[in-house]
Amino acid sequence: MYKLDLPIDLKEKAAIERRRRAEQERQGRIFNSKYRQIGIDKNTLDQQIQDRKWMEELEEKRAAAFAKDAIRNDTIAQLLQRRQEYDERENNRALNEFRALHQQPNAQREWDLNDPDYLRKDVPARVSDDDPRCGVASLQKFQGEDLNARARNQYQKEQLREWSRLQQEDLRRAEQQQHAADQLFHAKQIELDQRAMALQRAEEQCRRDINKSVRNYNDALFREAQERRALKKRQEDYDNYAEMTNMVTSDLLSENPDQAISQFGPHRVVPDRWKGMNEDQIRRIRQEQQSQLEEKKRREEEERQRDQEWDQRRVAEAKAGMIAEKQLERERHGYQQDLYHDNQRLSNEQRNLKAYLDRVVYTNQPTAAYFTQFNSSSR
Repeated sequence: MYKLDLPIDLKEKAAIERRRRAEQERQGRIFNSKYRQIGIDKNTLDQQIQDRKWMEELEEKRAAAFAKDAIRNDTIAQLLQRRQEYDERENNRALNEFRALHQQPNAQREWDLNDPDYLRKDVPARVSDDDPRCGVASLQKFQGEDLNARARNQYQKEQLREWSRLQQEDLRRAEQQQHAADQLFHAKQIELDQRAMALQRAEEQCRRDINKSVRNYNDALFREAQERRALKKRQEDYDNYAEMTNMVTSDLLSENPDQAISQFGPHRVVPDRWKGMNEDQIRRIRQEQQSQLEEKKRREEEERQRDQEWDQRRVAEAKAGMIAEKQLERERHGYQQDLYHDNQRLSNEQRNLKAYLDRVVYTNQPTAAYFTQFNSSSR
């Protein structure tokens, strides 16, 4: 069914309803002072929504990470628990094994008293003459008894012969070792004596060579010193002769005035060669001093006149300043008087205007119904 087939009243009703909703939405936007003056920052809202989604995703990831961490910790705890149980079983097994190997009843200190086969394992009261159990109070061995006398005597003889043979071999071996050591010592002594004699001869020859070299070196040094002293004396004699010649023929003793002229200009002199000024130079210096004195007096006179003119000018400017300051003070006083009269006139006019408004203009006061007509429509 097409839209044109709808009844007229329904279309009008829908249009009226649509305009009513639009008017309400418009009034909500217009009457909202915050929205009307500031508006909505859609970009900021979108950014806030994105930040909110990002925070939610981050929280989900954080929860997932904590869950994975908890699972991993549980797994590690289970592994540690199984490892602890395994270690406890191994310790118990090792303990039982140690007890089975090293803590048997026959290893106890009181086993001799608790052994059921004690009588079958016991030995006779006397085994031989040297049995340590047969003491004086045992009544098992008496004075004069010797059961193994023959075998003991034979064993003692064999032992004595063996000891004698071993002593003879040790003595013969010691003599051979001592003889070999003596021969080696004598050979070593001979070798050391020969080496000491050779070293002594070499040392004496080296000492003779050194002494000869030292004597030759000392002789060469002595000849060189003599030649150096002779050469130095000849040089000193030559220098002294040249110095005397230079002093006799020098400009210093001949008092040549040209020797004081410096190489840096004719107006400069060399102090250690200067013999004093001549009459012409002294006269020019005195003339220059007199001209400088006159120039100084002229400058002092000009300075005094200039200071006097400045003092007169300062006095005149001070008088003019005082006159101008008095004039400004009179003008300021007149301006304040005019301003006071103007303020009085404006105050009277404002007072009259307010009285006129209160008596004539502001006679009709608005009621509450006057204010309720505002903000009732968006147009």
